[in-house]
Amino acid sequence: MNTQYQQEDKSVPISEKLKALFELQSVNSEVDKIKTLRGELPLEVQDLEDDITGLSTRVSNYSEDIKTLETSIANKKAAIKESEALIVKYTEQQNNVRNNREYDSLNKEIEFQKLEIELSEKRIREFTAELFTKKESIETAKKLLSEREEDLDRKKKELEEITAETKIEEEKLKGKAEKIENIIEPRLLTAFKRIRKNARNGLAVVTVQRDACGGCFNKIPPQRQLDIANRKKIIVCEYCGRILVDKDILEKEVASED
Repeated sequence: MNTQYQQEDKSVPISEKLKALFELQSVNSEVDKIKTLRGELPLEVQDLEDDITGLSTRVSNYSEDIKTLETSIANKKAAIKESEALIVKYTEQQNNVRNNREYDSLNKEIEFQKLEIELSEKRIREFTAELFTKKESIETAKKLLSEREEDLDRKKKELEEITAETKIEEEKLKGKAEKIENIIEPRLLTAFKRIRKNARNGLAVVTVQRDACGGCFNKIPPQRQLDIANRKKIIVCEYCGRILVDKDILEKEVASED
């Protein structure tokens, strides 16, 4: 891939445009290989980061729930003390009543406060049980969070090591790709990128292999193969839409264009 390119102009022959596209595809394929070496690590790192965010939110929510439950328990304990104080007060007042109606009224207030105490004690038991469950849940979440953070650190180190090993080569290839892109007309470059994005293997430009498209492997008619070999127009596969070039695209110019 040592073809020399000049700034884009309308006089650039189709054959040179095809060469540029093929070289750009070759460079991009090399970058794809480097990314493949990283495997699923980038996705694993992203998944772990998402898990950590979710677990952190869960821990935060549990902490807020625990504070709320502790406050509720404290409020119910205070309510019990208040009811107990009222019972003492009403009991003392019963000793000074002037008639049965006042006595019965105070007695009803005492019974009501006793019911309030029972209800508060019931709520305290419920809140305490829920508090215990929340505390268990937060401990489980914190443990899982710690494990995920350790996994993330390990995966990040692995990714950094692999990235460091390939970074120089990848940057060099990206720089080369940019230079090639600069000499390809915008319309053609946009089409190339669109095809590449939609292609499962990232191949937008493929060679004819064994009388078939190198991308989808559908047969190509002989006359169409001849047109591809002549390099006088850009031809795409009628099945997959990839740009087709002959296998000798980077070799010496075809005789008709010498």
